[in-house]
Amino acid sequence: MSGSLIEIRDLRYTYEDGTIALRGIDFSLDAGETVILLGANGSGKTTFLLHLNALLRGQGEIVVCGLPVVPANIREIRRKVGMVFPDADEQLFMPTVLEDVAFAPLNQGVPHEEALSKARELISRVGLEGREERVPYHLSSGEKRRAAIAGILSMEPEILVLDEPSTSLDPPGQRALIELLESIPQSKIIATHDLPLARKLGTRAVFFENGAISASGSVEELIARFGWDAA
Repeated sequence: MSGSLIEIRDLRYTYEDGTIALRGIDFSLDAGETVILLGANGSGKTTFLLHLNALLRGQGEIVVCGLPVVPANIREIRRKVGMVFPDADEQLFMPTVLEDVAFAPLNQGVPHEEALSKARELISRVGLEGREERVPYHLSSGEKRRAAIAGILSMEPEILVLDEPSTSLDPPGQRALIELLESIPQSKIIATHDLPLARKLGTRAVFFENGAISASGSVEELIARFGWDAA
């Protein structure tokens, strides 16, 4: 395979109930790209994303940052691929925002004060200054999303994967999220129905239909081709 950050060949996945979710996906992600995944609900986008750090294991070949996705590499791959889920409450579990963001560095063996310093820096970076001691579930939806992103960034991933990141956000929250993601240098894969976000951030797009990638191109090309402006 090439030197891309992610290379996937013929990825297939069938759920236990017999539902075929992925039908031979070929995909690559290069350094500096932000690839937008478009497609209807149930088209396979989330199932695809869950394969990128081995939360699901299907058939086919996946290589992340030069590492084949096999059991021996999963721990390292999960450090390289930072996953942000649609519901931030699934990722925020510590008593305070500061503790939540510091959790990964501490778990990786970073000294306590260094981990807290790093967490404070990231909390500031995502625009949550002054909320370090807040209980995460007391935050607004937009603040929870930014706290979750800070927690993922604390692992220093090479790739950021986001599944419907603007879900439940109001327009100011959506704009703040776009600005934040625009400032993050890591390569990104973003599944979204949010066309302003897609247009602002996407360097390339792929369109999922019935478990397969049916088209790829620029964000504008695919929005026009599949009539998503009218959706």
